[in-house]
Amino acid sequence: MLQIWGKLIKDNRIISDEVSMSEMKDSYQENLKMCITELCYKFDIATPYWLKSNINEYNKRRKTNFDENNFIEEIYFDKFMIEELKEELKSNKK
Repeated sequence: MLQIWGKLIKDNRIISDEVSMSEMKDSYQENLKMCITELCYKFDIATPYWLKSNINEYNKRRKTNFDENNFIEEIYFDKFMIEELKEELKSNKK
C-alpha cells in the first residue's frame, strides 16, 4: 500500500492538505501516479510536470516540491509538496 501526503503551501503556511492511498497491484510508479492524480483532483489543481530535480529528490528522500515551474497554468499557491508516508508496523504484543 502506498500513502502520499499532499500539501499546498502559501506564504510558508499549509493552506490545504490531504492523504491519498493506493492499493493497486500495479507498479510503484503507477500507484504514485494514481495518488498524485487523486490529490490534484481533491485540490482542484492541474497535475504537475516532473522535472529532473523532482525525480532525483523523490528518489532520495521520498518527497518533493512542485512550484510554478512545474505547472503550465498560473497557480494560487507557492508550492505543492508530496511526501510518502511510511506504514506503521502494528504489533500485537501484550
